[in-house]
Amino acid sequence: MPQIFDVKASKKATNLSINSDLLSKARKLNINLSATLEHALEAELRLVERDDWLKNNENAICELNELAEKKGLFSDAYRDF
Repeated sequence: MPQIFDVKASKKATNLSINSDLLSKARKLNINLSATLEHALEAELRLVERDDWLKNNENAICELNELAEKKGLFSDAYRDF
């Protein structure tokens, strides 16, 4: 899966406010907060970028689907199913 951010970029300290009970339980389980946040942010970025791409390409996708319905696909002659 391609990276959507520079994984070699330097780290930057930041302040966050989170639920105190959630923080306490995470610390008791030795959960790496920085890594967990980075993974969650990456997942959210992927979702947002995917949704943006679909929105920006909605017309082209619809037109290609219509063309495929009308004319078929190049590979139709090679299908076994």
